[in-house]
Amino acid sequence: MMTALFWLMALLLFALATRIGSRFGLIPIVSQLLLATFGLPLLMLFWIEPHWQLSGAQLVSPTWLKNLYGLSFALLLGHILSDVIDLRLDRQSLKIALPSFAIPFACGLATAVWLLPTQPWLSSLAVGLLFAITAIPVLYLYLRHIDYPPLATRRLVQTAILIDLSCWTLFGIAQGSLHLSSLLLPLAGACLPLLLRGLGLRQPLLHSLGFFGLLVVAEHYKLNALIFGIGYLLCMAALKVPLVLPLKAAWMNRLQTFIAIPLILTFGIVQINVHSAMDSLGWVQLGALLLLPIASKLLGNWLGLGWAGASFKGASRWRESLLLNIRGLSEIVFLNLLLQQQLISPALYFALMLMGLIATLMPALAGLHRTPLVPLNQNIAEPARSPSANS
Repeated sequence: MMTALFWLMALLLFALATRIGSRFGLIPIVSQLLLATFGLPLLMLFWIEPHWQLSGAQLVSPTWLKNLYGLSFALLLGHILSDVIDLRLDRQSLKIALPSFAIPFACGLATAVWLLPTQPWLSSLAVGLLFAITAIPVLYLYLRHIDYPPLATRRLVQTAILIDLSCWTLFGIAQGSLHLSSLLLPLAGACLPLLLRGLGLRQPLLHSLGFFGLLVVAEHYKLNALIFGIGYLLCMAALKVPLVLPLKAAWMNRLQTFIAIPLILTFGIVQINVHSAMDSLGWVQLGALLLLPIASKLLGNWLGLGWAGASFKGASRWRESLLLNIRGLSEIVFLNLLLQQQLISPALYFALMLMGLIATLMPALAGLHRTPLVPLNQNIAEPARSPSANS
């Protein structure tokens, strides 16, 4: 009873934080990250643990909650992968993406090897990818919020898609290489669209329900959901079958904003004793985890944007470097995936979540809330696709 009451209270707190944040011009994921990073640890420390006598392990133990977590995780991962797969390769976006991925990735690997405690190579690889990742939905929503020029928006979003596709694919292949069965079974499941087409079943909704349903199965049985999701969507793209959401977009966005994201954030945070987690990291390590991902990402973005050239007259490399440093939903899902598989420690999880919050807030703190000037004679095209996540 107390466990169910806690989760109901947590969802209400996230809804309240989202509502309050909107009054200050914050997109939902920023408000939710603020609550998860600062509010939930204080709630656990000063109320839930001493007065309710409930530990984080007890709060995440119910079977119904684990099933709900699996559904939420599949929903968010499916949304991210659907954005990642919808790639229209552009030479200028590729020029930005190469250093924007490679420099923070190399910095993350070096940090994992030289500054963090000894860990498996897959964990070090994951740290490098966490340094490099960019949040596609959050970036798009922020650009839309400040009325950024559509042509420049498309270039930055496509850059983020290239970066995230590299991150998810590298990790999926590396993870699958350790356990052949966890690679082969998801690849077999990813061929379902080909089987459906062979049976003459071409309805997009049927293919899409198979995608989300098998993602839940893969997460439940600890199979490689990344390999399955990427492979399945690649098959759909090859067959020219569009991904159709099982519910109307407005309802899916509400489900994601008010249930899925709060549940995933809370599921990760409540399992962490913040004091003991931070005690396990020295000040040098903590400072490196907060500063190096942001600094290396900004450097990579700056070099890539200089190589590609300005997207419009008056475009600021500094502005766009900050924008491409936005983290958020992609990093949260990746962090939870690594924590559940025990590839990162609770201390690393919390430090990188705090880093993601700082990086996501930086454009707003730097005053990037005004519409940039665009010449009247510029030919502006609409973005290739609007990422569907409302976070």
